[in-house]
Amino acid sequence: MEELRRSYSRLCKESGAEPQEGVLQQLHELPRGRLDLATQSLTVDTCRALGKLLQKEALLTQLVLSDCMLSEEGATLLLQGLCTNTTVRFLDLKGNNLRAAGAEALGKLLRQSKSIQSLTLEWNNLGTWEDAFATFCRALASNGSLQQLDLRNNQISHKGAEELALALKSNASLQQLDLRWNNIGLLGGRALVNCLPSNRTLWRLELAGNSVPGDILRAVEQAMDHNQDRQTTFRENQARAHVLSKEMRHLREEKSKQFLDLMETIDKQREEMARSSRASAARVGQLQEALNERHSIINALKAKLQMAEATLALSEQKAQDLGELLATAEQEQRSLVQRQAKEHRLEQQEAAERESKLLRDLSAANEKNLLLQSQVDELERKVKSLQEQLFLTRQELTNTSAELKMRAVQAEERLDLEKKRSRQSLEDSEQLRFKEVEHMTRHLEESEKAMQERVQRLEAARLSLEEELSRVKAVALNERGQAEEELIKAKNQVRLEEQQRLAHLEEKLRLLAQARDEAQSTCLQQKQTVADAQARASQLGQQVEGLRRRLKELQQELSNKDQERVAEVTRVRVELQEQNGRLQAELTAQEALKEKAAALERQLKVMASDHREALLDRESENACLREKLRLKEAEITRIRDEEAQRASFLQNAVLAYVQGSPLRALSPQK
Repeated sequence: MEELRRSYSRLCKESGAEPQEGVLQQLHELPRGRLDLATQSLTVDTCRALGKLLQKEALLTQLVLSDCMLSEEGATLLLQGLCTNTTVRFLDLKGNNLRAAGAEALGKLLRQSKSIQSLTLEWNNLGTWEDAFATFCRALASNGSLQQLDLRNNQISHKGAEELALALKSNASLQQLDLRWNNIGLLGGRALVNCLPSNRTLWRLELAGNSVPGDILRAVEQAMDHNQDRQTTFRENQARAHVLSKEMRHLREEKSKQFLDLMETIDKQREEMARSSRASAARVGQLQEALNERHSIINALKAKLQMAEATLALSEQKAQDLGELLATAEQEQRSLVQRQAKEHRLEQQEAAERESKLLRDLSAANEKNLLLQSQVDELERKVKSLQEQLFLTRQELTNTSAELKMRAVQAEERLDLEKKRSRQSLEDSEQLRFKEVEHMTRHLEESEKAMQERVQRLEAARLSLEEELSRVKAVALNERGQAEEELIKAKNQVRLEEQQRLAHLEEKLRLLAQARDEAQSTCLQQKQTVADAQARASQLGQQVEGLRRRLKELQQELSNKDQERVAEVTRVRVELQEQNGRLQAELTAQEALKEKAAALERQLKVMASDHREALLDRESENACLREKLRLKEAEITRIRDEEAQRASFLQNAVLAYVQGSPLRALSPQK
């Protein structure tokens, strides 16, 4: 406020005048942007300074200059300053006796200013000068910001009223016009009534004290009521449009939030799918490593079997050599060697049968591994198909999101119906989800039963293999006992035969002293051969024990492998169950997303249909309103015609009365 005072005083000093104290005091107070200089009697220098001050001042919104006794020059200077001002909304120039120059300055102000909304010009003489008032009216016609104009007591004649009527036809912002206590008369009232149908913004027009007939005043009141109703309907429509725009923004925000939530859930599902695919790939790698280890173990077993066959072949060769040596020694020993050879052949056959059984077991294990590989391939295919389904669902979600964006613009009211329908759709979706969950649980139970049957079959096969191994062990133990008994019998027979031969030789020695040396040499040779045979028999027994140990080791390895295979089968079954559970959860989530998308589409369709119905209702309402307006306008035109006819009848009657009166006959001729 001090800056205003300083600038005002500086401008006054520049013009060589003293600042007025009342103006300085009002500039110091300045409550809420209102400068009240009423009854201050402003000089020309003060008006010049205030005009320059108002050109750049941005704090003033109301300027009161009523009863300031402004001169023509001072008023023009003030109004020139207001032409460039953009903040003054209210201007009061009441009781300043403005004339032709003031009217022209006011016209210039109305042409250039776009901020003044209320202008009070009561108790002036603007209507006395018709040309200046015509310029003011033309400026009023081009103005687009003035809403309230007060022209009371301005000596406005019927010609000024006609100029005002022309201005009101093209003006689209003025809402209140006060023309009380002027000289408008009948002709001016008719001109104003004729201009009102083309003006739809003016809703208050005061014409009291203008000697205007009552029917014209009633016509003006009807037109004002019509415009007022139109303004109220326009405001109501604006308020409704504002409320609808707010609701649309709220709906858009909600839809954007829902879309963002859907995108977040989709991203989370993508991350979970990536994690599950990585985990499945790692598990498949582990299964492949386990299969490779099994192949290496099988190869090692084949190598061991080949070594056992080689050792058996060597033992057969040794047995044949021993048989030949024993055959050269004695025929009885040949028979024993042949029996041992037969026994060895039987053992070889049994070993071959055992090897064939082992090979069959290995082939069964290979087949089981192949089955597991096929199951792994099927799981990979399922994962790929699920990934494709996820890609399709993503595309569908993108398409649905685009459609949601396009359709969200068309959503409007009737939220209660949408809530009820959304509840029904949610209940239907929950029922569908429960049915699908029951179907999936049944499928899982059937698959678990099938897996349990497979596990039971594998366990039965394992039990049968263990029974066969126990049988083989019992047979091996029986064969070992038989071999030991046969060895003991052979030793006893050899001893008896040696004793008999010794007795025979002693008798021969007694009988034949000459063949003693030869008999002793033959006995020594026979003793050596027997010792060699015993050593070879002990070696064969050791080899048999080594083979038995090897068989035990192989049996232990087979049992360990069976246990590992059972553990792997159980682990694979658990992993498959986990994968099935995850896949089912993902499928349920995808189905829930699909159901949500379908529900949203249904909601959008319902909202679109409701919006269309509302638009149709509004169009029907607008058509009804147009029909009503047309009927009212027809009534107004009819009333105007009737009033014009009445006025013409009255005028003719008055003229006839005046022509027929005796005063006309007595009046002198012009």
